[in-house]
Amino acid sequence: MSHLYNLRMRADRTEHGRSIHISGAERICQEKILPDLAHDLCRRALLHSRGKPDHLHITANVLDAQNILHLPALPVTSYEEKDVESGLARVQALLASLGIDVGCQLSSLLAQAREKRGALLVDAHSFTCLEKDPERGVRASCMDFQGTYRSVSKKEHFLEALILASKVAHAPGICAELCVSDDPDYVTGYVASQSLGYCRISPLKPLGSPYGGRLFFYNGEKSDLEDCVRFLETQPVLIDLPEEKGAQDVLGKKAETSLTLTTEAQTTSKWAPLAQKLASLREQHLLRHLDPLTSGPGAYVEKNDERYLLMSSNDYLGLANDERVKQRAAEALMCYGTGSGGSRLTSGSLCLHTALEEELARFKHKEACLLFATGYQANVGTIQALCGKDDVIFSDALNHASIIDGCRLSGARIVVYAHNDMADLERKIRENPAAHGLVVSDAVFSMDGDILDFPAFLEICRRHNLLSMVDEAHATGVLGATGRGIEEHFGLEDGADVTIGTLSKALGSEGGFVVGSAQLVDYLRNSARSFIFSTSLSPAPVAAALEALHILACESTRVTRLRDNTRYFCETLACGKVSPSAIVPVMVYDERKALRCAAWLREHGIFVQAIRYPSVPRGQARLRFAIRSDHTREDLQRTCALIACALGR
Repeated sequence: MSHLYNLRMRADRTEHGRSIHISGAERICQEKILPDLAHDLCRRALLHSRGKPDHLHITANVLDAQNILHLPALPVTSYEEKDVESGLARVQALLASLGIDVGCQLSSLLAQAREKRGALLVDAHSFTCLEKDPERGVRASCMDFQGTYRSVSKKEHFLEALILASKVAHAPGICAELCVSDDPDYVTGYVASQSLGYCRISPLKPLGSPYGGRLFFYNGEKSDLEDCVRFLETQPVLIDLPEEKGAQDVLGKKAETSLTLTTEAQTTSKWAPLAQKLASLREQHLLRHLDPLTSGPGAYVEKNDERYLLMSSNDYLGLANDERVKQRAAEALMCYGTGSGGSRLTSGSLCLHTALEEELARFKHKEACLLFATGYQANVGTIQALCGKDDVIFSDALNHASIIDGCRLSGARIVVYAHNDMADLERKIRENPAAHGLVVSDAVFSMDGDILDFPAFLEICRRHNLLSMVDEAHATGVLGATGRGIEEHFGLEDGADVTIGTLSKALGSEGGFVVGSAQLVDYLRNSARSFIFSTSLSPAPVAAALEALHILACESTRVTRLRDNTRYFCETLACGKVSPSAIVPVMVYDERKALRCAAWLREHGIFVQAIRYPSVPRGQARLRFAIRSDHTREDLQRTCALIACALGR
């Protein structure tokens, strides 16, 4: 039986006491062609454009054929840019699509990579060097294509790079590779990953430049780093090229072009972009899945016959499963049917809708109220109706996505101010004068649980004659002695010009609403597209919200218990401060670790979700705990103990 060998060539020259790399290549081959292949590799090193080496090393190691991995070649896409600057911009954009925001650090990283004999291995988020041997770097080796013998006396840049990139993309923890050739005659480089494929980009440097570099971006656990390096440096791999072209056809310039065109055509499937984006999310531990429960909401829930303490629900007051609320919904269902049958301005306006609007306006101490199908639609429709292309909107940096989308859809100029920073808001308003404008903020920020500096916010809006808008999605039923929201929390007589709320959190139902002046509501009824062109809320949730609102007005002790539970949880958790809302984030930072912590807690009976990008910035993953008024002290104490165990694993 003929052995397989891994044949390697390395050539360098010593200048001023320093080793200068000239050439390197390797093949996996059968014993019978080993002499011819070794001759070709020597000839290649001696005729290289970078000059003659004074050290030329040829090694051949026997491989265990059963240990060789067979991997597919990455699909190829080519980008021909007008100049080097455009090529590097393309690199940044491709890396950014993978969640690697190199920005202005790209040139610095490439400069560091030039100093390596191998590749620079860096953390994909912090860009810190992860190598044990900083001078040597990491070398991807022991790889070839699956095929027959060919001459290698002339370097085939594209084919050899495709083989290397296909191996690197499958290394555990590697989320991307960037390569710029150090050959003075070759200005093409690439970005590669399993989701993007092999993206050839030209030019990435001026013709004649001897500077290149290779970067491996690592997104795995630090404890798994050795496995990654071992795979890159020692795992034998054979890459299967596309069958229709075969390895022998991929020779010279014509073959290089034909393979590129073939693989490009394969990636132009109408579903390919979606598949690539999903693969990218999976690589970054950002892919989301539905996690259906088999019981209704409550302090405890069931899933697949297992019982869990629910620590991630926005049903803060436990009203969604209250018998009185369910009974009222059932009565409305039997009386009015399952759906409203139309929009509010056609046939879908019921006396139930009007009754709830009147009760919400009374509860919030406002003149009028308008119901929307969801809180998201309330934000989008209201902002879009109030502002247009000639207006300016000042928006908090951590506002909810529905606010952000409403700002974008309005066409107004958007000015983002630093999170809850009233000095920055004041400065931004002075720098961006507006004849008509809006300042918008969450009352409670849903990912951090902190609350708006409402008095200062209102004072600034009034002083500059700007409309003030506050989203109280996580404030209604939570803030204030009786749960009336942020206005009651701060003891103010008057609040924002526009207040958004939801029925789907503390009120245990579904839908959104806007409260404010009668003039505001009249205007939105005639201008808010998400109100005008949406079917109205069905009767059951409207009736449920009416009953929940009645219970809240009569049983403010639920709000007190919620506040006491939040204080107890924070103090037991020893997180350093007590959340002013019912939201308590436990920071994990790393996306993969956050998923692992959530899974471990699930195994121990705690149902909580890992919150990751884009809900929070990259590298700011967390476990988001939502406290309920019907949690017991024993529930909260046990959860805190398990959190400490999960984070210490």
